[in-house]
Amino acid sequence: MKGVVFTGDRKLELRDFPDPTPGPRDVVLEIKASGMCGSDLHNYRAPASPEGAVTGGIKRESGVIAGHEPCGIVVAVGSAVTEKEARIGQRVMNHHYDGCGGCKHCRGGWTQMCLDGAVVYGSGGHGGHANFMKVPVHTLVDLPDELSFETGAAISCGTGTAWGALKRLNLQGGETIAIFGQGPVGLSATQLAVAMGARVIALDVSADRLALAKDFGAEITIDARSNDTVQAIRDLTHGEGAHKTLDCSSAPEARAATVRAVRSWGTACFVGERGQVTLDVSPDMLRRQVTLVGSWTFSKQGQAECAELVADKKIAVDKLFTHRWRLDQAEEAYRLFDTQTTGKAVIIPN
Repeated sequence: MKGVVFTGDRKLELRDFPDPTPGPRDVVLEIKASGMCGSDLHNYRAPASPEGAVTGGIKRESGVIAGHEPCGIVVAVGSAVTEKEARIGQRVMNHHYDGCGGCKHCRGGWTQMCLDGAVVYGSGGHGGHANFMKVPVHTLVDLPDELSFETGAAISCGTGTAWGALKRLNLQGGETIAIFGQGPVGLSATQLAVAMGARVIALDVSADRLALAKDFGAEITIDARSNDTVQAIRDLTHGEGAHKTLDCSSAPEARAATVRAVRSWGTACFVGERGQVTLDVSPDMLRRQVTLVGSWTFSKQGQAECAELVADKKIAVDKLFTHRWRLDQAEEAYRLFDTQTTGKAVIIPN
């Protein structure tokens, strides 16, 4: 089979790999859709290193197939896998982490927080930018029949990450949420928040992304480059600020504004990876009783809940995708995705 390997310094190769065979507790997926995520760009841009590297605390192994948003069908099962766990032809997503299985985080479905260290598929283990992918059976999450494989790929990281952040915020219907950054995660947060009954203020520096946010149900869009975003949000909320705010951009200015634009007793959340932020703690947080939380992806159960909500509410997650690519177009795909001007992109291997 073919698989995409990041070689560093914004280069990649389409390499030959043997078709995977399952171990006793593994399954093999035929990949039907493999999403491209903003966090893939950290490995794509990383300096070339034959031994791999540590980026953001995650081990990047050399020669590993990229892609951590896989979705497909089960085509082979290990000898110790029961029919209740997996069956040939089953439509599934993958919770793209593996851990020890016995610590409190693994038992709670938060395998990425394993106390013994987690494997992240697409960085430390072979990912979904390939024809096939071998994974432990316990990482499977059912894909509802109503959802496309592309939607399943989005839920496997970007859309699921947005869901996890909204749950951390305890967003309620009728509340106003300001969402900074309308890339794939921010747009997903906009879609989900609207479906949950919230009023969404969407902010970005891209007119195209703001137009998508409007199409996805944002009541108001704000060009972050042309406005005092904190004041604009206060003007739209009777001078108080939003009930909840969410940063999906990682930009230092947006992160600071995320905290400052929330009202007293409100909650702000950072979901964008890496980067720095500078706050004046007393006026920005303490004296307004502001809660600031971080949110890292989602649990295995959370992934299933997100998929059920998308199916039940008929949320058009497929509309996130502005580009679809074949495996042999991966070099062109990542060159464009690296500009961070598009909507979500997906590789369709087969």
